[in-house]
Amino acid sequence: MTTPTPSSRPESALIVFNPNSGQGESGVEDFAQFLRDAGVRVEMRETTADGTPESYLKGLEDFGALVVAGGDGTVSSLAYAAREYRKPFLAYPAGTANLIAQNLALPSTPRELADLFLTGQTLRLDLAEFDSSGKTRGFAMLAGLGMDAAIIRDSEDLKEHLGVAAYVVSALKQLTPKHAQFTLTLDGRRVEVEGMGVMVANFGMANLRVPITGDVSPADGKLTVIVLKGGSIASLLPKLIGSVRAKLNLGDPDLGNTVETYDAREVNVETSEPLPLQYDGEILEGEWTSLTARILPGAVQYITATTLDDLTT
Repeated sequence: MTTPTPSSRPESALIVFNPNSGQGESGVEDFAQFLRDAGVRVEMRETTADGTPESYLKGLEDFGALVVAGGDGTVSSLAYAAREYRKPFLAYPAGTANLIAQNLALPSTPRELADLFLTGQTLRLDLAEFDSSGKTRGFAMLAGLGMDAAIIRDSEDLKEHLGVAAYVVSALKQLTPKHAQFTLTLDGRRVEVEGMGVMVANFGMANLRVPITGDVSPADGKLTVIVLKGGSIASLLPKLIGSVRAKLNLGDPDLGNTVETYDAREVNVETSEPLPLQYDGEILEGEWTSLTARILPGAVQYITATTLDDLTT
């Protein structure tokens, strides 16, 4: 079992926050005040429409830790931009789903998050990156082509009113998702598959920490490639139930053959049909026929009290 590394608490924190995430009710100002009350030097920077991760991180070398408060897309983009600084990183949950924070089993209140920050406990985990349109972007959890991206895309107009339930409503609309032929190149090995979508995962848990599938670890130096093969989202339920049972040590996880998994340090995905593409909940405009992703081992020192065993599905 790999446990968080205890260390001295950071004496200063740069907090980058998205004021529009989660309807602006993240409590990050209270969190910052709790740190100040404990003697931590705090600087807060608000994200803007024309800002860049690099501009938000200017002078990060002068701080003991980085806190990013926003949705998963904001969190992962800043984690990726900050990876060379090697600073403790708190993925403050301030968005709609906050899947990165859920995977890390972070608390949800400003007081509890401040208490966690002050413990100095960290766990070094992998990050990933992918190429599209000549640009390289980072992701902490997963990137996907196909059905999962369509669910996220179609939920955008619903999130303001429904919150996390918007993803459920959108998923229920995927009765007959588009299928495609996928060519996977996994560390040079070529595989041909057919399905509703392909996800390239570093973390392996969805909402409520439900495992997407088994054998996903954010610290093994590999990506897990998940092919969704069923005819509809309903066909994935037996496999999902099996993953939950395995996580809880309740029995055989193999309750369906609608999901195939592979692992690789670098993966290229090519599709026969243009499909929507998402990374950590962010949708790239248009539809895409390829995705190339690679693992960045041990790139982020996350502030968390959970163990690696509890992070692995």
